[in-house]
Amino acid sequence: MKKALLVGLTKYPNCELNWCDNDAIAMKELLEANGDGSPNFEIMLETDSCTYDSLLMKIERLFADDADIALFYFSGHGSEKDGGYLCTTDYCDIDSYGVKMSDVLKIANNSRCKNKIIILDCCFAANMGTSLLDSNTSLLGDGVTIIAASQTWQKSLEDSKIEHGVFTNLVIQGLKGGAADIAGKITPASVYAFVDQSLGAWEQRPVFKTNISQFLPIRTIQPKVSNTVLRKLSKYFKNPTDEFKLDPSYEYTNSPDIEHEVVEPYADPANVIVFKELQLFQSVGLVEPVDEEYMYFAAMKSKGCKLTALGLHYWKLSKDRRF
Repeated sequence: MKKALLVGLTKYPNCELNWCDNDAIAMKELLEANGDGSPNFEIMLETDSCTYDSLLMKIERLFADDADIALFYFSGHGSEKDGGYLCTTDYCDIDSYGVKMSDVLKIANNSRCKNKIIILDCCFAANMGTSLLDSNTSLLGDGVTIIAASQTWQKSLEDSKIEHGVFTNLVIQGLKGGAADIAGKITPASVYAFVDQSLGAWEQRPVFKTNISQFLPIRTIQPKVSNTVLRKLSKYFKNPTDEFKLDPSYEYTNSPDIEHEVVEPYADPANVIVFKELQLFQSVGLVEPVDEEYMYFAAMKSKGCKLTALGLHYWKLSKDRRF
């Protein structure tokens, strides 16, 4: 069971934002279903005015049971005061700016949910999970992950050209597939890595904090290589250091039926199937030709191919039947 609370607030008194509602709506469209259309998260969406009491109640409901993943996303104003606040739209009428980041984390830390994910696109977002006594001390409980749009001293920016927050726009691209692994799985760690490498050195810097040993995917898309084909890595390469020997019979264009120079042995249908799968492995960085730039020439010159460093990792997963 996976559930998510997505909040995008724009209607602040005297300091409205522009695209936070767009952020939350776009996140909902991606998280509620996987790439193949299968259901993913059950979602509660909040894009109107949101009071302190209302936001706190919804956060408590999100983390109240033992879901496999409980995900909280917030796009709006943030304050650095007193260790950080997620600003609610009634902050002028209450004694604080909104919900304290430390209170959100306390609720998540005490939750029975197996994975608690907090994604913040607000100014000073990295204050979430930081001790007031020691800024280098983490307060994360078991199973808690935080992805923050900006450092403790930085603002989180919106971009009128894309009508989204700069950070959230990259998260969206990651969830669409930019952060997917070869098997099509998207995890909090891969989303952060995608966002981090997409931002320049002079831009706001995201922050990643976690206290978890194994991530569950938050979304899956059509894999670059199907599990059925991935399982064949350990079939084609009996040992991880082996070379798979090739010859011209693996290249489908090396056939008398095609008008160009051909060499024996001519294309063999069974070998052609294998070679296409090896070429697919090369396209995603799992296999590389030996002493040639392209797999075509490795076959036509009777050379071979071998596993890359990434291929060795997936070879082990294949051998251990992990997919």
